Amino acid sequence: MISLAVAQRYAKALVEVAFEENIEHKVTEDLRTYEEIFHAVPGLLDTLHNPAVTRTAKERLLHEIMARYPVDGITSNFLRVLLRHNRIRFFTSICEAYEKLVSERKGMMHARVTTAEPLSETEVLRLAEKLGTVTGKQVKIDLETDSEILGGVIVQMGSTVYDGSVRTRLTEMRRLLAES
Repeated sequence: MISLAVAQRYAKALVEVAFEENIEHKVTEDLRTYEEIFHAVPGLLDTLHNPAVTRTAKERLLHEIMARYPVDGITSNFLRVLLRHNRIRFFTSICEAYEKLVSERKGMMHARVTTAEPLSETEVLRLAEKLGTVTGKQVKIDLETDSEILGGVIVQMGSTVYDGSVRTRLTEMRRLLAES
Protein backbone atom coordinates (compact mmCIF):
# COMPACT_ATOMS: atom_id res chain seq x y z
CA MET A 1 0.00 0.00 0.00
CA ILE A 2 2.89 2.35 0.76
CA SER A 3 4.38 1.65 -2.66
CA LEU A 4 1.13 2.76 -4.33
CA ALA A 5 1.14 6.02 -2.36
CA VAL A 6 4.80 6.61 -3.23
CA ALA A 7 4.15 5.85 -6.91
CA GLN A 8 1.19 8.23 -7.00
CA ARG A 9 3.11 11.05 -5.33
CA TYR A 10 6.11 10.81 -7.67
CA ALA A 11 3.93 10.30 -10.76
CA LYS A 12 1.82 13.33 -9.87
CA ALA A 13 4.91 15.50 -9.49
CA LEU A 14 6.27 14.31 -12.85
CA VAL A 15 2.92 14.90 -14.56
CA GLU A 16 2.81 18.46 -13.25
CA VAL A 17 6.27 19.26 -14.58
CA ALA A 18 5.72 17.45 -17.90
CA PHE A 19 2.47 19.33 -18.59
CA GLU A 20 3.98 22.62 -17.47
CA GLU A 21 6.76 22.12 -20.04
CA ASN A 22 4.31 20.63 -22.59
CA ILE A 23 6.40 17.47 -22.99
CA GLU A 24 4.12 14.85 -21.43
CA HIS A 25 4.24 12.76 -24.61
CA LYS A 26 8.07 12.79 -24.70
CA VAL A 27 8.27 11.88 -21.02
CA THR A 28 5.84 9.00 -21.63
CA GLU A 29 8.08 7.70 -24.42
CA ASP A 30 11.17 8.07 -22.20
CA LEU A 31 9.54 6.17 -19.34
CA ARG A 32 8.47 3.37 -21.68
CA THR A 33 12.02 3.12 -23.02
CA TYR A 34 13.40 2.76 -19.51
CA GLU A 35 10.71 0.28 -18.57
CA GLU A 36 11.87 -1.83 -21.51
CA ILE A 37 15.52 -1.45 -20.47
CA PHE A 38 14.82 -2.40 -16.85
CA HIS A 39 12.74 -5.36 -18.03
CA ALA A 40 15.29 -6.50 -20.63
CA VAL A 41 18.23 -6.48 -18.22
CA PRO A 42 17.45 -8.85 -15.33
CA GLY A 43 18.57 -7.54 -11.97
CA LEU A 44 19.23 -3.97 -13.16
CA LEU A 45 16.54 -2.39 -10.99
CA ASP A 46 17.60 -4.62 -8.09
CA THR A 47 21.19 -3.40 -8.48
CA LEU A 48 20.07 0.24 -8.54
CA HIS A 49 18.08 -0.37 -5.38
CA ASN A 50 20.55 -2.64 -3.58
CA PRO A 51 21.81 -1.01 -0.35
CA ALA A 52 25.09 -2.97 -0.65
CA VAL A 53 25.92 -1.05 -3.85
CA THR A 54 27.36 2.40 -3.16
CA ARG A 55 25.43 5.45 -4.25
CA THR A 56 28.37 6.49 -6.43
CA ALA A 57 28.32 3.13 -8.25
CA LYS A 58 24.56 3.37 -8.76
CA GLU A 59 24.82 6.93 -10.09
CA ARG A 60 27.65 5.90 -12.42
CA LEU A 61 25.61 2.96 -13.72
CA LEU A 62 22.55 5.14 -14.32
CA HIS A 63 24.73 7.76 -16.01
CA GLU A 64 26.17 5.11 -18.36
CA ILE A 65 22.68 3.88 -19.23
CA MET A 66 21.47 7.42 -19.89
CA ALA A 67 24.52 8.09 -22.06
CA ARG A 68 23.61 5.08 -24.18
CA TYR A 69 19.84 5.78 -24.12
CA PRO A 70 19.42 9.56 -23.84
CA VAL A 71 16.17 11.04 -22.55
CA ASP A 72 14.74 14.50 -22.04
CA GLY A 73 16.32 16.50 -19.22
CA ILE A 74 13.17 16.27 -17.10
CA THR A 75 13.12 12.48 -17.37
CA SER A 76 16.85 12.35 -16.67
CA ASN A 77 16.47 14.49 -13.54
CA PHE A 78 13.47 12.41 -12.47
CA LEU A 79 15.44 9.17 -12.72
CA ARG A 80 18.26 10.70 -10.68
CA VAL A 81 15.78 11.86 -8.01
CA LEU A 82 14.31 8.34 -7.80
CA LEU A 83 17.80 6.92 -7.40
CA ARG A 84 18.89 9.51 -4.83
CA HIS A 85 15.75 9.01 -2.71
CA ASN A 86 15.83 5.21 -2.94
CA ARG A 87 12.57 5.14 -4.91
CA ILE A 88 13.88 3.54 -8.10
CA ARG A 89 12.35 0.23 -6.99
CA PHE A 90 8.91 1.80 -7.53
CA PHE A 91 9.74 2.75 -11.13
CA THR A 92 7.21 0.41 -12.78
CA SER A 93 4.39 1.50 -10.47
CA ILE A 94 5.33 5.14 -11.01
CA CYS A 95 5.17 4.65 -14.79
CA GLU A 96 1.72 3.06 -14.55
CA ALA A 97 0.47 5.87 -12.31
CA TYR A 98 2.03 8.50 -14.61
CA GLU A 99 0.29 7.13 -17.70
CA LYS A 100 -3.07 6.98 -15.89
CA LEU A 101 -2.70 10.56 -14.66
CA VAL A 102 -1.73 11.80 -18.13
CA SER A 103 -4.73 10.02 -19.64
CA GLU A 104 -7.08 11.47 -17.03
CA ARG A 105 -5.72 14.94 -17.59
CA LYS A 106 -6.30 14.54 -21.35
CA GLY A 107 -9.88 13.35 -20.74
CA MET A 108 -9.08 9.74 -21.58
CA MET A 109 -9.89 6.60 -19.69
CA HIS A 110 -8.23 3.19 -19.70
CA ALA A 111 -10.30 0.04 -19.88
CA ARG A 112 -8.87 -3.40 -19.35
CA VAL A 113 -10.87 -5.78 -21.54
CA THR A 114 -10.61 -9.54 -21.07
CA THR A 115 -12.01 -11.95 -23.65
CA ALA A 116 -11.69 -15.69 -24.24
CA GLU A 117 -10.46 -15.12 -27.80
CA PRO A 118 -8.56 -12.13 -29.28
CA LEU A 119 -10.75 -9.34 -30.67
CA SER A 120 -10.37 -7.97 -34.19
CA GLU A 121 -9.36 -4.35 -34.69
CA THR A 122 -12.91 -3.53 -35.77
CA GLU A 123 -14.35 -5.08 -32.59
CA VAL A 124 -11.86 -3.16 -30.43
CA LEU A 125 -12.76 0.13 -32.14
CA ARG A 126 -16.50 -0.53 -31.75
CA LEU A 127 -16.06 -1.45 -28.08
CA ALA A 128 -13.95 1.67 -27.44
CA GLU A 129 -16.62 3.78 -29.14
CA LYS A 130 -19.43 2.26 -27.04
CA LEU A 131 -17.45 2.65 -23.81
CA GLY A 132 -16.67 6.24 -24.81
CA THR A 133 -20.39 6.90 -25.24
CA VAL A 134 -21.09 5.46 -21.78
CA THR A 135 -18.27 7.35 -20.02
CA GLY A 136 -18.24 10.55 -22.06
CA LYS A 137 -14.48 10.15 -22.44
CA GLN A 138 -12.11 8.77 -25.02
CA VAL A 139 -11.35 5.18 -24.00
CA LYS A 140 -8.05 3.40 -24.56
CA ILE A 141 -8.42 -0.37 -24.40
CA ASP A 142 -5.80 -2.72 -22.97
CA LEU A 143 -6.63 -6.20 -24.23
CA GLU A 144 -6.12 -9.46 -22.38
CA THR A 145 -7.18 -12.96 -23.33
CA ASP A 146 -8.16 -15.60 -20.80
CA SER A 147 -9.66 -18.82 -22.11
CA GLU A 148 -11.00 -19.61 -18.63
CA ILE A 149 -13.78 -17.04 -19.00
CA LEU A 150 -15.15 -19.36 -21.75
CA GLY A 151 -16.74 -16.50 -23.72
CA GLY A 152 -18.18 -13.03 -23.35
CA VAL A 153 -16.20 -10.09 -22.07
CA ILE A 154 -15.01 -8.54 -18.80
CA VAL A 155 -14.40 -4.79 -18.80
CA GLN A 156 -12.60 -3.02 -15.96
CA MET A 157 -12.54 0.78 -15.93
CA GLY A 158 -11.06 2.21 -12.77
CA SER A 159 -12.72 0.41 -9.87
CA THR A 160 -15.79 -0.61 -11.89
CA VAL A 161 -15.98 -4.09 -13.40
CA TYR A 162 -18.57 -5.17 -15.96
CA ASP A 163 -18.52 -8.96 -16.06
CA GLY A 164 -20.35 -10.41 -19.04
CA SER A 165 -18.34 -13.61 -19.12
CA VAL A 166 -19.90 -17.00 -19.75
CA ARG A 167 -18.03 -18.38 -16.72
CA THR A 168 -19.70 -15.86 -14.40
CA ARG A 169 -23.14 -16.52 -15.90
CA LEU A 170 -22.68 -20.28 -15.45
CA THR A 171 -21.53 -19.77 -11.86
CA GLU A 172 -24.56 -17.60 -11.15
CA MET A 173 -26.88 -20.15 -12.78
CA ARG A 174 -25.29 -22.94 -10.72
CA ARG A 175 -25.81 -20.90 -7.54
CA LEU A 176 -29.47 -20.22 -8.37
CA LEU A 177 -30.14 -23.89 -9.15
CA ALA A 178 -28.48 -24.95 -5.90
CA GLU A 179 -30.69 -22.55 -3.91
CA SER A 180 -33.96 -23.81 -5.41
